[in-house]
Amino acid sequence: MANTEDKAPSKENKSSWKDSIYNPRTGELMGRTASSWALILLFYLVFYCFLAGLFALTMWVLLFTLDDYVPKYRDRVPYPGLVIRPNSLDISFNKSDPLKYAQYVQHLEKFLERYNDSAQEKNENCISGEFYLQDGPISMVRRACPFRRALLSFCSGLSDTNYGYQEGKPCVILKMNRIIGLKPDGEPYINCTVKKDHPIQMYYSPNNGQIDKMFFPYYGKKAHENYLQPLVAVKLLITKEDYNKELTVECRIDGSNLRNNDERDKFLGRVTFRVKVVE
Repeated sequence: MANTEDKAPSKENKSSWKDSIYNPRTGELMGRTASSWALILLFYLVFYCFLAGLFALTMWVLLFTLDDYVPKYRDRVPYPGLVIRPNSLDISFNKSDPLKYAQYVQHLEKFLERYNDSAQEKNENCISGEFYLQDGPISMVRRACPFRRALLSFCSGLSDTNYGYQEGKPCVILKMNRIIGLKPDGEPYINCTVKKDHPIQMYYSPNNGQIDKMFFPYYGKKAHENYLQPLVAVKLLITKEDYNKELTVECRIDGSNLRNNDERDKFLGRVTFRVKVVE
């Protein structure tokens, strides 16, 4: 009698566990009949189709309000940032080992390929010191002023293919971010300083770091397809007494109304990077 009573609950529990998945008496699967499953699947199908349609409609309305040539809202970025090439804020190398500075040289060479004469000859000469205004409809294709890499002098990579890294006097190239319609007041130029007790001499090109007004305004990526930002090259004339030291260099856009002192944005009108030359 005891054995029979022990086996009965076990068989009943096993049957109950199977019934929770599929009950052959009622035809329920996971607690629902076939018609119940069909109704709930139909509900979610309609629900998600509605959400997809609503999303598509929202995107269509949004894209319909956008302009392919000029962004609708441009008030959040009124002033340009400043960036450097090679694309590193920590430039460290051994001037006696070409492998240590090869990445910087290769990056500069690749970056300046777009400024070769063969790529710039399709642009037209402009009047230096004057804004290159091109009136017309928004969709009109704008012409661009040429900026040839030869203007960068010793940092052009034409006379010195190592950009000064082999002699421990590295070149860095700076450019401003593009801002549509920007026309800076004054005479903007790049000025760099080294945060240390005694200054380090620097060689700027072209025109002592000045940014010519003829490269402004910029009309947008689609309308101004051939446009390239003007560049300023800075050659750091580092001496032996500063070898094996980490030098902090800050470059700013000065001489104009472009902001360069916003503590909330360290790259607005300025950029700070480190240079270390190992002998």
